[in-house]
Amino acid sequence: MTPNSASPSFPDAVAEAQALIAAGDPESAAELLDSQLRQGRGGLVMRLTLGRALIAAGHHGEALAVLREAAALSPGIAEAALALGEALLAAGHLPTAIAEFQHALRLDPQSEAAIYALGCAWLEAGEGERATQVLSELAAAESAFAGRAAEKIAAAEALRDGSRSPPGYVRHLFDQFSADYDRRMTGELCYRAPSILRSLADLVVGRHGRFADILDLGCGTGLAGVAFKDLACRLDGVDLSPQMIAKARARKIYDTLTVSDLESTLGAGERRYDLLLAADTLVYFGKLGAVFKGARASLNTGGFFLFTVEKKTGEGYELGPKRRYRHSGVYLRAEAARAGLEVMGVMDCVPRHEAKVPVEGLAVALQHG
Repeated sequence: MTPNSASPSFPDAVAEAQALIAAGDPESAAELLDSQLRQGRGGLVMRLTLGRALIAAGHHGEALAVLREAAALSPGIAEAALALGEALLAAGHLPTAIAEFQHALRLDPQSEAAIYALGCAWLEAGEGERATQVLSELAAAESAFAGRAAEKIAAAEALRDGSRSPPGYVRHLFDQFSADYDRRMTGELCYRAPSILRSLADLVVGRHGRFADILDLGCGTGLAGVAFKDLACRLDGVDLSPQMIAKARARKIYDTLTVSDLESTLGAGERRYDLLLAADTLVYFGKLGAVFKGARASLNTGGFFLFTVEKKTGEGYELGPKRRYRHSGVYLRAEAARAGLEVMGVMDCVPRHEAKVPVEGLAVALQHG
């Protein structure tokens, strides 16, 4: 498909729309292009520009509809696949965005825009080595993308020495596993973190204790929520993965569920909680100082923060071979003290298995005194 060159308004409309997008007014650009298309003017270029205007305006669902149609009508055009990948990425569909960028490169292996988009997507997914591999030649070439590619490679190198797993990687990981998460965790991996935390709660609070408000951090499909629902007057959940949140919502046990990052959530709102839960969640964080400070800010006086981690001997923390962090008891106690949280209990546990081998862990209870 080619633009309708017989219409004198076509090049002017596209140019005007691109200028509006650059000026920060994608809504007007989208209205202009949609009007042109409704009149039968324009073609692929106009559709792609409309899709990108909708992305810039935050209308991700509409952008996906427009660009899916454009890609279907022009299956052999790399630019159509690239634009669809951009819409998928903006909508949070990272795995399918990566697949679409790869498709664009199969159609046009020399497309620098597709190479750059794929490298950025791999970086967002936490795949620093793949990102570097994709972007390295682009950074070294005389390209309009060279400077930006070099910056992304530096970010990928920093990722290897980072203090937490990238949010994009975690979201990508759990979106992938959401369909059969419960079966794999409770079956193949013998996941017990929720029941371990429930036992710890019984120990530090008493079997007849009750919490008015509970926040489940990294709630996943809601397994911890199930374990604690009977103790809660209010139960909220937060998770990075939209697919996991959808599974948790289907349980109908949470009062609210939010797609958000743990560090961004803690201490950010006005609501305070009597209990914070993090079952097998902090394994994606190395440094825990900000998490503990946020937890204290999110707790009512006397409230508890219960969580599991994988255990490290000695001091400090380390990134394990499965890209999950391990923490020592010494480190946890020191960071809790810095954050103004009192250690009420630390016990050895086995929160899960890996390749049928028990994973050594710690279950920890902190209190806002």
